[in-house]
This record gives sequence, structure tokens and C-alpha cells, in this order.
Amino acid sequence: MNIQTFTLILKTSSPVKESPEKLRGYIGNRFKEYPLLHHHPEEGLNLYQYPRVQYKIIGGTPIILGIEEGVEVLRETSGDLEELVLGKTVYQIEEKQTIERKQEFKVAGELKQYCFATPWLALNEKNYKTYLQTGTGDRVNLLHHILVGNLLSISKSMGYVVLEKVKVRTNVRPVKVRSKGIPLLGFTGEFQANFLIPEYLGLGRSVSRGFGVVVGKIHTGIH
Repeated sequence: MNIQTFTLILKTSSPVKESPEKLRGYIGNRFKEYPLLHHHPEEGLNLYQYPRVQYKIIGGTPIILGIEEGVEVLRETSGDLEELVLGKTVYQIEEKQTIERKQEFKVAGELKQYCFATPWLALNEKNYKTYLQTGTGDRVNLLHHILVGNLLSISKSMGYVVLEKVKVRTNVRPVKVRSKGIPLLGFTGEFQANFLIPEYLGLGRSVSRGFGVVVGKIHTGIH
């Protein structure tokens, strides 16, 4: 299937040092009338669907991704952004780059190469314990199973029916991260999947807060 995306890239007066969570908080408070921007409860809004607006900070550059219903919301609000107030720091927005396009999201005939631009939060409380109690080979298989589950979950939320088997390979390493002040275990590195994944789409947990950002990867070396 094709999904509509709107990517907003903000060039600020200096590199942003704060977390995507703070960026999400600022935008959500700035435009409270748009529930998709802050993902807070409202009648008729399904909070358990795949987030249609996602916030990322990559190399100090804020990037906001709108998906499907999030495209129109982001298009309407982006013109009113002149600065970012993140904690005690004010960043002037010097340039905005917008990319609006349809991107393929579907099973592919061959393995495609990707990497995580930000840590992938693969584990929940239950499978975190499983991960700690298993050996290296079982850990790899567990992560493969979770990655496939991530892709199937997004597909379901997008209304895409997956009929073929989803295959993945990974070359990731654990890294300590924090989300909402809580220490967690994330993973960085690269992976392959027989799936077409739009640029900057988030996989795993807390994707609206900038985790699990996927970008294309050219070189190989994945087991």
C-alpha cells in the first residue's frame, strides 16, 4: 500500500540538545486543539493506534513526521512555527523544509537494508525478563520475532493486510536510554527486512517520542 507522509525538518539557530519528548510537549501545548499532535484523550480518538504524528531529533535537527491523518494537521500548523521553547532554551527556526509524498509500505520481494537512527525500544516488561534470561542465539531470535511483530502491528493499524511471510535479519547492539526519566534498554544498529518502510518511520515502543527511527542503509554485514 501507499501511505501519505509529511516530513517537516526544522533548521534552528543552534543544534537542539533536548529530547524529542520536550519537542512533542511544546508542539502539543502550542496547538492543543489538534489531538493528534499531543495524543491526549479525546472522545472518539483511539490512543492505541500507531501514532500519526511522530517527533524526532537526529543530529540536533528536529524532524516531525505526519502520517495519513497527521499530514493535514502538520501541514496546517507548520506555518505558524517560528521558534521552539524547549525547557529553558529558545531555538529560533531559521528554515523549514517540508517533504510531502506517498511512500510504499508493504512486503517486498527481497530484503531491504535499514538502520536505526535512534534507539529501538523493542522490549516491554515481559520480554525484557525473557531477554535477560536467554543466551545470545535466543536473544537474536527474540528480537527478530519482536521486529516482525512491530511491522505487523503497524500494518494492522494502517489497514494493510500482510499475506506473505515477513522476514528479518538484525545486527543490533544494546544501549542504555531514558524515556520520561526512566532508564530502559534500547538497541542501535541495522537490520534487513523484506518490507518497504518509509523514511523516518518509527518502530517499537515510544515512536511518538522519537525512538526507533528507521532510515535507509546501503552497506551490508547483517547476520
